Amino acid sequence: MQQVMDFEHKQSAHCENGVVSNMLKYHGISLSEPMVFGIGSGMFFSHMPFLKVGRIPVTSFRPLPGIIFKRTSKRLGLTFEKKKFSDPRKAMEALDQNLSQGIPTGMLVGVYHLSYFPAPYRFHFNAHNIVAFGKKNDQYQISDPIMDHVEQLTYDQLQKVRYAKGVFAPNGHMYWLSEKPKEIPLEQAILKGIRQTCKHMLEIPVPLFGANGIKYLSKKIRKYPDKLGPKKAAAYMGQIVRALEEIGTGGAGFRYMYGAFLQEAAGVLNNPKLEALSLDITAIGDQWREFAIITGRIVKNRNKATESYGAAADLLLEISKEEKTFFKKLKMAIAS
Repeated sequence: MQQVMDFEHKQSAHCENGVVSNMLKYHGISLSEPMVFGIGSGMFFSHMPFLKVGRIPVTSFRPLPGIIFKRTSKRLGLTFEKKKFSDPRKAMEALDQNLSQGIPTGMLVGVYHLSYFPAPYRFHFNAHNIVAFGKKNDQYQISDPIMDHVEQLTYDQLQKVRYAKGVFAPNGHMYWLSEKPKEIPLEQAILKGIRQTCKHMLEIPVPLFGANGIKYLSKKIRKYPDKLGPKKAAAYMGQIVRALEEIGTGGAGFRYMYGAFLQEAAGVLNNPKLEALSLDITAIGDQWREFAIITGRIVKNRNKATESYGAAADLLLEISKEEKTFFKKLKMAIAS
């Protein structure tokens, strides 16, 4: 098979949002990455001391992989076909069949063995989203939203990342758009996305999530040096800054993206309050970036005297207050 679709590759900040945006555009539905992120209620926060990776508590700035995609599809009335395969050979045959029919196909893959990824960026994460949109010279044409240009993978390379081992093993998972409505309920989808985000950031009763979860993490960080000792405290902080800046888009990046979403939503809904609030969440994103800088310097033992665990905890406490105020205002801004 030597066939390549007229699929427009566009780089994005986050793979899940980017794949959805690029695939929908192929099917005549133009939605930006921020719009997909907002409709899919991608803004979230959790700190779960009982759940550990490498013996370090998990801090996350996003919902579970696939949730943004699932919510966006449902709210826009889109139907995606999904399949997994126990047999890698059958998984590759099914992909080839889709490509021969001109169907761009999304896949979950493991990052660690992606040959086009620079070595420093490879880690064991098995919920990365890419799109295959054809074959050229026996190389699969790959749209990976976090890369500048279209990439290529051989049969063996693609099969290997589709069957990466470990947590969230993809097991050949693939998906493609099979049905779309005549009209996209964009306004309704935007409102549903905003309402759920506000609910998750304000109303989850367990104090590990949302704005209260940020406050909870602040308390934990303040005690790190005395409770854990310098080496372990730095390791814990390193995991937080990695979640902020390297895994997905993280703290500041997601706030900037949400600001862009609110700017677009303001025009669609004819609601100028959302335009003003987009500036507020962008300013909060700046605070998250400052927190990441302080945290990074602490981890590398390059921090100034003023850049202490206590100072980082103080800033995080301020961010928690700011986000609580912001999401209360946002909830009021769309109240009917």
